[in-house]
Amino acid sequence: ALEALALGPVNLAGHSMGALITGGVAVEYPNLVSRVALLNPVFRRSPEARAAVEARAAEISRGELDSAAPLDRWFSRAASERAAREATAGWLRAVSPEGYATAYTAFATGDDTYANRIGDIQAPLLALTGSGDGNSTPAMARAIAEAAQNGTTKIIEGHRHMAHLTAPNLVNHALANWLFQPFPREVAS
Repeated sequence: ALEALALGPVNLAGHSMGALITGGVAVEYPNLVSRVALLNPVFRRSPEARAAVEARAAEISRGELDSAAPLDRWFSRAASERAAREATAGWLRAVSPEGYATAYTAFATGDDTYANRIGDIQAPLLALTGSGDGNSTPAMARAIAEAAQNGTTKIIEGHRHMAHLTAPNLVNHALANWLFQPFPREVAS
């Protein structure tokens, strides 16, 4: 799409599964990407974490979609997160079960697809996650930033996988810094 639209180099950001795609674009098409932001990315899951995600993918493929479980991983029970949690619950109820199963199956193993090539990314890279994200952990974000040639990490304290919904001002500030500031290796949380 970027080539067809002749947009030239763009600043590209993606969340979760979108972060896998965004990272892949930055690796495969470096001439199309000026900067890359990976929000709540996964990277080289442990064998235990991979097994858990693959088990969830198998359940979803069998039609066993438990929307409460991801919501509990993605959000706390804080009153301040209630509206974002409820909106996301609605999105999950409306999703195509077959489409979700296909996407989640790809997501379950997708972190290995470009893991060995993250070091090829020359564009300034931001790896951002929530301090309480148990699946897209702060350690993963730091490892991605360290593997990239010009990477930095931002950890949003007290938030989980949907930090862009639960802490939009903090995420937007980090994205503004990513767009307009020189890149240190680590940004204070």
